[in-house]
Amino acid sequence: MTRSGSGPELSRRTLLRWGAIAGAGVTLGPLLNACAGPTGTPGPGTLTLALNRSLISLDNKLNQFDAAVTVQRGVRQALTMVGQDLKPRLVLADRFELTAPTQWTVHLRDGVRYSDGSPVTVQDVTTALEMYQQVNGSFIAGFFSEFPTVVPVDDATFVLQTERPIPVLDYLMANILVTPSGSNRPEELQEGIGSGPYVMRSGNRGTGNYSLAVNENYWGTKPRVPNVQVRFVPEESSRVVSLRSGEVDVIDSITPDSADQLAGLPGVRITRTPSTRINQLFYNFRKPQGHPLADPRVREALTYAIDGRALVQDVLVGSVTQADGVVPTGLEGAVKTGEYVYDPQQAKQRLDALGVRDLELKIIWESGEFASDTSVMEAVLQMLGQVGVRSTLQQFEPGGDILSWRQGKAGDWDVLGNGFSSPTGLAVSILQGMYAGTPEKEQTRDTYQGYVVPSIAAQIADASAEPDAARRAQLLSDAQKAVWATWPCLWAFVPNAVLASRDRVGDISLAPTNSYDLASARLEG
Repeated sequence: MTRSGSGPELSRRTLLRWGAIAGAGVTLGPLLNACAGPTGTPGPGTLTLALNRSLISLDNKLNQFDAAVTVQRGVRQALTMVGQDLKPRLVLADRFELTAPTQWTVHLRDGVRYSDGSPVTVQDVTTALEMYQQVNGSFIAGFFSEFPTVVPVDDATFVLQTERPIPVLDYLMANILVTPSGSNRPEELQEGIGSGPYVMRSGNRGTGNYSLAVNENYWGTKPRVPNVQVRFVPEESSRVVSLRSGEVDVIDSITPDSADQLAGLPGVRITRTPSTRINQLFYNFRKPQGHPLADPRVREALTYAIDGRALVQDVLVGSVTQADGVVPTGLEGAVKTGEYVYDPQQAKQRLDALGVRDLELKIIWESGEFASDTSVMEAVLQMLGQVGVRSTLQQFEPGGDILSWRQGKAGDWDVLGNGFSSPTGLAVSILQGMYAGTPEKEQTRDTYQGYVVPSIAAQIADASAEPDAARRAQLLSDAQKAVWATWPCLWAFVPNAVLASRDRVGDISLAPTNSYDLASARLEG
């Protein structure tokens, strides 16, 4: 979808309602063709999930959107996991202990094995770390200030050695999924075995549909649901209809309107929890010197064109909060750094004083990046038009080539609609993943939209390596304030995690990471 415009003379209320209706038109059309979605009621022993984005792999090196975590962790596991309380818990390891400032001693749990019966080994951990480092464009690699080196001690014990302290390594290693070393590669694995409670019976990355069955060789407590079906249903209206009809059991990432409608229906349960995610309209930091967006004063001026309060109340219907920092302020180590102010007159005056006239912006995003994304973009287009900025919207379908665009390999753009979660619940993880880019990382396009500010990267590195909690908190605060001063976003907001399920599904505990333990789920009746 591509749209452009400079904005008709509309009232704020009319403008926003029009934007919401336009977005609804995009998503509600398939209601007339709901048969295109999932068909057939799940059996008594089958849990059916309908995801809003395509799960192209059960490996997370490049693809770890929130809902994918639930399914990926059902098949592959890490040494640790981040629990619902956002604290690390042991999984494949039964010991993960800081034994020196730059050393963590780890012991593999007795009896941990893969679905083929082979044991999880120290070499598998070594290879996993190597593969996450080598893959181009790795999402996970950005969270590590440095990757640890595995030093074997015996068949089940090893030391994770780093050059500088990493006080939160037990959190970070929850993102390194372990696979047999002989079948691991620096890419998203389409096949292969895991140590999790489920095995993949069939899968199609093209359709995003997967069938999981219980891992009969699972080393832990067997899951209570024998079979899991995962389906990719991009249209929200189709997901809602399928849940109402009982064709699917669980859907996620739904708009406030859909959640309110479902909440009043018998047999449906809505679960909400504050999330660790921040959704942004992020600037392209790969613009050359001389381009208006390369000037932080221009980036700041444009923020005054966005009526964040109206977007929150009228488009997102109060289901989010406007960001007042560069990371969600609910994260450990987060601080408030400022606020987005709506003042279109000031936007015009600042742009004019900077000599910026006839500015045109291209805004891109992938459908399903966040709930009501199309409605938000339509409204933003109109808001920018009110200050004389002409904008073009380009929406990518899930599974398309937006990654190449984001890396600056396929086409030019100015603003990206994107969400970024902290899989650890720590502010330092988002700061490391988004704002610690270096010139070396940018050579391989492993930075976040080209954001490279060496002084800030150094601040984050120092905070990441600081073992003293109080000193680390101060360093993180300073880094966040420095990031805010660069005006990286046109606007940003923090959503709630929302999940809708049939009443027959029990024991789904939605975590702030917008995921849950698949093996804990149960089916009633």
